[in-house]
Amino acid sequence: MSKLQREGIWNTFISYAGIAIGYVNTILLFPNFLDEAQVGLTRLMLTISVMFAQFSALGFVNMSTRYFPYYRDKARQHNGFLFLLLAVPLSGFAVATGLFLLFKPLVADYYIEKSPLILEYYYYIIPLALFTLLFNMFTAYLRSLYKTIVSSFVQDFLLRILTTLLICVYALGLIDFRQFVLLYVVINSAGALVLVVYTLWLKQLFLRPMLAGLRIIPIREMLYYGAFTFLGNISTTIITTIDQVMISAYSLSANGIYTTAFFMTSAIIVPAKSILKIAQPQVADFWKDADMAGMGKLYKDVTMVNLIVGLLLFIGIWANIDNLYSFMPETYRAGKYVVLFLAVARIIDLATSLNGVILATSRKYRWDLAFNIILAFLTVWTNWFFIPRYGINGAAFASMLSYSLMNLARLFFVQAVYKIQPFTWGAAKVLLVAGLALGAAYLLPYLNNVYLDMVVRSLLIILLYGGLSVGLRIYPPMNGWLRGQLYYLTGWRI
Repeated sequence: MSKLQREGIWNTFISYAGIAIGYVNTILLFPNFLDEAQVGLTRLMLTISVMFAQFSALGFVNMSTRYFPYYRDKARQHNGFLFLLLAVPLSGFAVATGLFLLFKPLVADYYIEKSPLILEYYYYIIPLALFTLLFNMFTAYLRSLYKTIVSSFVQDFLLRILTTLLICVYALGLIDFRQFVLLYVVINSAGALVLVVYTLWLKQLFLRPMLAGLRIIPIREMLYYGAFTFLGNISTTIITTIDQVMISAYSLSANGIYTTAFFMTSAIIVPAKSILKIAQPQVADFWKDADMAGMGKLYKDVTMVNLIVGLLLFIGIWANIDNLYSFMPETYRAGKYVVLFLAVARIIDLATSLNGVILATSRKYRWDLAFNIILAFLTVWTNWFFIPRYGINGAAFASMLSYSLMNLARLFFVQAVYKIQPFTWGAAKVLLVAGLALGAAYLLPYLNNVYLDMVVRSLLIILLYGGLSVGLRIYPPMNGWLRGQLYYLTGWRI
């Protein structure tokens, strides 16, 4: 088994364990112990901190993926790369913090009428953004070292289990809501400190600046690339977060319902997130070695793995959507079609897989910026148009439209310029299998018990989807892997 496969399997396992805990938090705990506005506040704080960190990073998160292969030399402390990777973003954070404080009156005017609660916790966002920035930078550095498991564990599992404990403490009445928010910020800041300690344990925490390292790649080229990727990252951040920012201006309660639905679809992209953490540095190595054959194979393999797992999760969630909402207060059911629109967007994202990484790390990265800027404006406009008319369903539709156009534009561009594309006949087969499995689930009548219905409906989907996928050999490496696992567990050869 290759390093990519091992790391991918561990990352996927950790992510799904985290998703299970996240579902407990999102479906059972948050909605039943906090009101919708309080849920919306916690989600909006995280969203703003992500935007804050992206502005601060100045494009240097992508710098690690593109340039670290040229700096890699542990004996020489990687030529001072980590110092460079941190110094510029921390300088950016200082500037962003000044702007954040300067523009508080404008933010207050935007939220004061319908969502004043966010203003009470405005300053909590600054430390949260700082540690979000540090977490992103160390994650990028560790990813370049092919060390992704711990960052996945922290982000996808540890922070969620700590959040579970925090909600339980709040539910028992041991703390008030203000203390809850303070501890929520502390928990979501702790991940960065864990990564710093882990990097130190790996003996890779090299913070000494080295002028010699600047001769490997000219600093002017790095800053030029960083400026382009900065604008691209900001555009992507707008595309993925502006819906929550704009919904919250109308109602924090609506944002609580919307983000709950948003999280319900997050399981769909777990395989993509897990695999991309490993695939990104490999793509950079393929560019360095001019290995387009390897790039094309990776492109197709990642797409098939993402689609096989992602479609199974999509039909599992949608077939059980009413069951899932039965665990929450009735007001949350308004997010049902938000789940559908966002899930479709996730599937399109999976189907186009590596196109963004391939383009962003190539010599054509300027085109990726152009796509992102156009689509950022499109996202703002569609949200501005649809939210007042259709509320959270309009926001979800706007997100689906923006995600789809962004990924399709990149897909066609990569195919036209580099003559590689991610699809095989297996992709068409897995779509057919998913449709058949979902149809069978719809034909099954409700079993009058939510737990029994979820189990039986999910088992039907898994057996039909898995059986057809293996029988039709939609992805031969998967069949080979299953045979290997069966032999390992039982000693049987098939």
